[in-house]
Amino acid sequence: MKQHRLAAAIALVGLVLAGCDKQASTVELKTPAQKASYGIGLNMGKSLAQEGMDDLDSKAVALGIEDAIGKKEQKLKDEDLVAAFAALQKRAEERLTKMSEESAAAGKKFLADNAKKAGVTTTASGLQYEIVKKADGPQPKPTDVVTVHYEGKLIDGKVFDSSVERGSPIDLPVSGVIPGWVEGLQLMHVGEKIKLYIPSELAYGAQSPSPMIPANSVLVFDLELLGIKDPAAAPAPGADADEEAAPAADAPAKK
Repeated sequence: MKQHRLAAAIALVGLVLAGCDKQASTVELKTPAQKASYGIGLNMGKSLAQEGMDDLDSKAVALGIEDAIGKKEQKLKDEDLVAAFAALQKRAEERLTKMSEESAAAGKKFLADNAKKAGVTTTASGLQYEIVKKADGPQPKPTDVVTVHYEGKLIDGKVFDSSVERGSPIDLPVSGVIPGWVEGLQLMHVGEKIKLYIPSELAYGAQSPSPMIPANSVLVFDLELLGIKDPAAAPAPGADADEEAAPAADAPAKK
C-alpha cells in the first residue's frame, strides 16, 4: 500500500468514524454529492477494516482534517508521519503474510481430505472435480467461447462471486480464464454441471484478485456448461459487438 493512498484512506474513513460523534445527527444525506461523499467514506472504511486497521483514532483523524482545512500548523513533523505510515504498512504486510500462510495450509488439507471422497476425481495437474449432472453434449476446445453459469466459493463456503445470483450467464473464452477453469471446461459436455476444486496454483496463487479471496486460496466452483458459441453467428466487429462478446468483469479471468 502506498503511503499517499494510506493517508487518503485514513482521511476519508475518518469522516465515517466521525459519524459516531454527536455531530452525526447534523449530517444530511440528501443531495447526490452528499450521498456520494458518504459512499466514498463507507467503501474506504470497509476496505480499511478488511486490512485490519480497526484501531484508527477518529478524534485524531478529525484533528488532522481540521488543521489541514484551517491551514493551521501541523502538530507532527513529516518524518513522524512517514514513520507512522511505515509502521501501519508493515503491520498490514505481516497480517497479509500470516493470512496467506494460513490459507495455503488450510487449502492443502482440504484438497487432501477432499480427494478421498467418493465421486471426486483428481487430475494430473491437481485439479479436482465432481460430476453433479452428466450430459452427452459436445465438449469445448481451447479456441471456443462458451456460455456458463457459475458460483464461486472459498473452502469455508463463503460465496465470492455468482452469475446465478445475478441471474445472468456469461460468455467467455475457454483459454482466457484461470488454468483450473481452462482444464475444467474442456472436461465438460454441454448440459453438464460439475463442481471444481481448484488448487491455488491453478487459480490466483499468491496474488489476490479481490479482498474477498485471500492469497493462496483453494477455490470451489459450481459450474454449468450451457453452450458453445457458434463462431459463424458472432456479431460483426464494432462497438456493439465488443460490448456483447466481452466476458463479465468479475468472471474468473486469466492471471
